[in-house]
Amino acid sequence: MRKILLRTSGFTAAALVLSVAVAGPAASDDSADYKQFDQFMAVFERVKADYVDKVDDKTLIKGAIDGMLASLDPHSSYMDAHDFKNMQSTTEGNYGGLGLTVQMDEGAVKVIAASEDTPAYRAGIKPGDYITNLDGNLIYGDSLDQSVDKMRGTPGTKIRLTIVRPGRDKPFDVTLTREIIEIKLVKTQVKNGVGIININGFSKPTGPGVEKAIADIEKQTGGHPLGYVIDLRNNPGGLLDQAIEVSDIFLDHGEIVSQRGREKADIERYFAESKVRGDLTHGAPIVVLVDAGSASAAEIVAAALQDQRRAIVLGERSFGKGSVQTLLPLTDDTALRLTTARYYTPSGRSVQEGGVEPDIIVPQLSDPDYKDRPRLREADLKRHLLNQAKVDNSILENDAKADPRFAATPDQLKKAGIDDFQLDYAVRTIARLANPAVQVAMNSAAAPARKR
Repeated sequence: MRKILLRTSGFTAAALVLSVAVAGPAASDDSADYKQFDQFMAVFERVKADYVDKVDDKTLIKGAIDGMLASLDPHSSYMDAHDFKNMQSTTEGNYGGLGLTVQMDEGAVKVIAASEDTPAYRAGIKPGDYITNLDGNLIYGDSLDQSVDKMRGTPGTKIRLTIVRPGRDKPFDVTLTREIIEIKLVKTQVKNGVGIININGFSKPTGPGVEKAIADIEKQTGGHPLGYVIDLRNNPGGLLDQAIEVSDIFLDHGEIVSQRGREKADIERYFAESKVRGDLTHGAPIVVLVDAGSASAAEIVAAALQDQRRAIVLGERSFGKGSVQTLLPLTDDTALRLTTARYYTPSGRSVQEGGVEPDIIVPQLSDPDYKDRPRLREADLKRHLLNQAKVDNSILENDAKADPRFAATPDQLKKAGIDDFQLDYAVRTIARLANPAVQVAMNSAAAPARKR
């Protein structure tokens, strides 16, 4: 069974596998390959015979496989029985732990995102934080699997994390209580007549969850919501088919995404199935919220609605993971995760490295650490796939010119009752779009300004 999964690297990342063919175009190439295999076996035997401590074959072979895949890109990896079991639990959206998505960075554990309504999220752990110690013990130099295993444990037990946050003078400790992580993939609320759909991941229940969210919002608004905000912030991605299904819910025609492999003819395109259901929101105004934690499948949805002129994308530039990993079981409990293709938006853009650029850049002013906290993106990962057409975002993101719309301080926003500035801005944008005259004006103004 072939499964496509799009997600940032980390312990919540799920993945996929392929078949590997070792063959050369000519006899001379085969000969060179065999010499390399002979060299590998020579090193293997020497380590077994002479290493200071006795080491078993399984450890050496897994290390060799891990090293081979790590030399390719940040998202290709081998999953043994332990890793495969963790992958299965996280893709089902139900596992024990803290609710963190993490990535190895120069030997340190770096936070990509804290899933909403989890111990890590409630404790205020943020993207870009480094975890240096667990219960006072230094974890620098441990493998990602080792660090993650230590963070997981029996629900109800406590663990103390030492956090280094760029912009703060000193590390600080956070004590969390482990719990069964049951990520609520889709959450809804209605604010000032606007339906807000918060999507936290893309696994099997996501598509049906979004359909139910729309039905609930219509019921709460008497069938006449002003519009919808689709909140994809800190969404690390997930299954490709769910990204397509969610995009299709808001589109009545057109391409959603394409994926292209190594060969020119290796292209798959996915389209909205207008004959099946059409746009379930009946053309209501839509704003999509993204940030540096919006990755992979989340970027597919944001870019599809942006390219099809179906939504205004608001927030900050997304993560920039535009690659596809494929999972095929090697055995009943092992798998190989391999990058097999890049995906492209309906207009032919690749978001690899560059991410999805918002139509309206809105900072999260309600976060006191917003200005000082660095953003971890795909382009920051070692050996990431390159995108030759990547747009240089540094001028836009480092523009120091003050924008009068974004002059409020966190304290001022708190006094005004605004604890999420980006969401509040999105809701007010929908209110403006609900006026047909304003909507036409904004659409015509936004379209030519969008970078391709």
